[in-house]
Amino acid sequence: MSENHWPKWLRDDQTVVSCTEKVKVMKENFDELKQMAQDALEDGLLMEVSEAQMREALHRLVDELVNPYLKK
Repeated sequence: MSENHWPKWLRDDQTVVSCTEKVKVMKENFDELKQMAQDALEDGLLMEVSEAQMREALHRLVDELVNPYLKK
């Protein structure tokens, strides 16, 4: 995925989230997350942490996110 090229955001029913303001917020959030993850990776590499371990830890971090709005 190239820089600043995020997917079209979809709802659970596969309709597109097209509200300009919502899309703008998603872009800003993901740009910020990408930069923070890049910074963490670079810091780890500078501290001689294995790149593979850093990537695994970042993947695990995403996998452990909790949906507080889970529909019951």
